[in-house]
Amino acid sequence: MTNDLLKEFNIPNTSTIIIGCSGGPDSMALLHYLIHNTNYKIICAHVNHNIRKESKDEEEYLKEYCKKNNITFESTIITSYKENNFENEARKKRYEFYKKTLEKYKSKYLFLAHHGDDLIETVLMKITRGSNLEGYAGIKSISKTKNYYIIRPLLPYTKDDLIKYNKKNKITYFIDKSNKDIKYTRNRYRKYILPKLKKENKNIHLQYLKYSNTLLEYYNYIENEINNKLDKIYKDERLIIDKFKNINPFLQKNILFKILNQSYNNTPDIIKEEHINNILNIINNKKPNLTINLPNNKVCKKEYNYLYIENKKNNHSKQYKILLDNTNIIDNYIITKETKATDNSNNICKLNSKNIELPLYIRNKKNGDEIEVLGLNGTKKVSDILIENKIPKQKRDKYPLVVDNK
Repeated sequence: MTNDLLKEFNIPNTSTIIIGCSGGPDSMALLHYLIHNTNYKIICAHVNHNIRKESKDEEEYLKEYCKKNNITFESTIITSYKENNFENEARKKRYEFYKKTLEKYKSKYLFLAHHGDDLIETVLMKITRGSNLEGYAGIKSISKTKNYYIIRPLLPYTKDDLIKYNKKNKITYFIDKSNKDIKYTRNRYRKYILPKLKKENKNIHLQYLKYSNTLLEYYNYIENEINNKLDKIYKDERLIIDKFKNINPFLQKNILFKILNQSYNNTPDIIKEEHINNILNIINNKKPNLTINLPNNKVCKKEYNYLYIENKKNNHSKQYKILLDNTNIIDNYIITKETKATDNSNNICKLNSKNIELPLYIRNKKNGDEIEVLGLNGTKKVSDILIENKIPKQKRDKYPLVVDNK
């Protein structure tokens, strides 16, 4: 690794930095480099995933290594896993720990040891699964989150480069045997595809890095275009469909990716191209009300001219019936009872006490509800009135109705 490894990042040399270190060859090489080539105050953050019997010994070694090199060591042990996807859950727990450590030491910089091989694997996985332009670029050398930067200075180097660096500097590291388990998608790319690419070009990682940087340049340009349009078509977490349809189809897809990523807190590898296509299908469908399922118990709903993402509700709206008081507030609707109403607007309903049986109640809709409409002979279904007035389906079930004792 060259002396100017960190030049492009422009991090003040007296900064406090956090390095995520597993004890493997990649992170140990980065940790050694940072200790011997910078004046940073280094905090080593280690996550013991607790799935191998060697994990405890590796943690103890790393703790002693940090002590000998006069740097701070922070660690956490994961005691249980609840999700079906181990890789995603483990990653989520790692970043939660990193975030807490960054906050504890008031640091803005998280260093991670992703290298050129990781970049190739990620790009290929994204292409296979489907993604957006940013996703296809793979791993960024620097990522900006809300409160900190993620720095990945090793992307120009391969795994072999880092192992040679470790041997040269007599650095102890540990091999995680699960990295060879082909039940994990990444490991299959690593074992079967990566060697063939390197056989074609031993510096293939540099070509992928160039490809990644080029895509990110395009992405940054498109992101500016998206942000300029988003404020006009996406308000109160709802997409305005008629305005959205006037946008270039390419930008439409990227806007949907952005909205979905926000809904999933930018968690990687959840949104696929099929989800975007399914959403576009319901947008272009003539039916006014449609719902499709999304990952992690979310749904996308189209209601007339609006589209939004929400958590899936397991139960229908509960029935309610309450006594009409002087002022009632139900789901942002305000119903007020007055004995002498002087207002003649449509916000007022005047009732003749001879035609009703007190007390009055407020309740939500039941199947078969009808109302006598002024100027209309006979009755009309309440559900038809709500549909004609384009009340969203989710609001129809809890829309407040005033009824008498009968």
